[in-house]
Amino acid sequence: MNFTDFNFDPRLQESIDSMGYTSATPVQQQVIPLILAGKDVIASAQTGTGKTAAFLLPIIHKILTEPQDHHSINALVIVPTRELAIQISQALEGMSYFTDVSGLPVYGGGDGDLFSGERKALSTGADIVICTPGRMIAHLQMGYVKLQGLKYLILDEADRMLDMGFHGDILKIIDFLPKERQNLLFSATMPPKMRELARKILHEPAEINIAISKPPEKIRQGAFVIFDAQKIGLVSFMLRSNPYRLAIVFCSSKDSVKKLTFELKRTHLKVAEIHSDLEQLEREKVLLDFRNEKIRILVATDILSRGIDIDIIDLIINFDVPHDAEDYVHRIGRTARAERDGTALTLINPRDQRKFADIERLLEKEVTKLPVPPDLGPVPEWKPFERRFDEGGFGGGRGGGGGFKGGRKSGGGKPGGGRPGGGRPGEGHSKGRPGGPSARPEGEKHSGPKPVRQHHNKAPKDTPGG
Repeated sequence: MNFTDFNFDPRLQESIDSMGYTSATPVQQQVIPLILAGKDVIASAQTGTGKTAAFLLPIIHKILTEPQDHHSINALVIVPTRELAIQISQALEGMSYFTDVSGLPVYGGGDGDLFSGERKALSTGADIVICTPGRMIAHLQMGYVKLQGLKYLILDEADRMLDMGFHGDILKIIDFLPKERQNLLFSATMPPKMRELARKILHEPAEINIAISKPPEKIRQGAFVIFDAQKIGLVSFMLRSNPYRLAIVFCSSKDSVKKLTFELKRTHLKVAEIHSDLEQLEREKVLLDFRNEKIRILVATDILSRGIDIDIIDLIINFDVPHDAEDYVHRIGRTARAERDGTALTLINPRDQRKFADIERLLEKEVTKLPVPPDLGPVPEWKPFERRFDEGGFGGGRGGGGGFKGGRKSGGGKPGGGRPGGGRPGEGHSKGRPGGPSARPEGEKHSGPKPVRQHHNKAPKDTPGG
């Protein structure tokens, strides 16, 4: 199905064409007609399926073609993290490039000038606001946010917001909104608490379920069965002995991120850390340096597993096994993008063996267990279904084998390479052309809210994103 089949407003279609996108993804094919028809929607869809475009494109079309209150926010998108707010805002810039639809990201961090800029826009009206819950509540409680004309509410990655404890904040925001509105809820999983939230918010919703996407076959997956005390040595060995362009090492806690970053810096690797303790400007600077390859290794918490989209990442290391099997798919999905190859490696201590076996069940295949370099010493056996009382487990002492040959071959890919033409919009991708939309680095410092309500002679954007 092509995007021309949706009969979008010509200005919106021009933006889509300029980005080089033609074919809609399955979630876009199913969701867009429902949104255009005014239905509430609950959709189970993951990052990477094109869900960002699935809700932005029809909302932009409706704002362009239906009466709107130009002194109010017309659509509110609530997301769990600052990174995702920025990513969706950049996607909106690309998709709305040839229209006069205005957008505003609202997220925590930054200085007083950023807050003041948000306040000015929220008090005069903006077409689409993409916000994190805490920051939006801070503005709402001051009483100047114009919501009387709001018609569309979108909750993106709703399951992650519930996991992060935002259930009460979401309901608090909804109390400020008009009762008559169209509601869209996107979630990678549908646990009972998600169903409960949906019942409170949505009215006779259409339900769309996009099956969980398995990692692309071109991602070379491997795992090491190892003790915790051996992990840092193995990560250092892998990063020094295997070719890669950019690498992300995922840890399950901020403390692990800080400790591993410290140890890797001692070995003079170009590494930086990113986690929620950093101020927003620091995080954006780190992401920009990573995208520009000034930093080749990022050590991060799961804050990046759904909020970064850089095509030239070719190595993912899971320092810890993810808590949830689906988080594994999100993590390793940061590599092998835009037709490139990638490698994903996981370090499994005895306590996490059963958890990794759950991941293998989700993948419907066994991940190859790779030999550990002999000089790291004996390692535990792979026995995921034995009960373990301590890290030593039962019957430890499988000897280490020969070295490791991970990573992809050196070379391949050009700096800044993007998705080839003929792809599809969504998830922050865009393909630029001279004088048209092009992707702004995700970590680039946000320079303040885009001018709103420029409904005549709209000036071209300097750095529209997709």
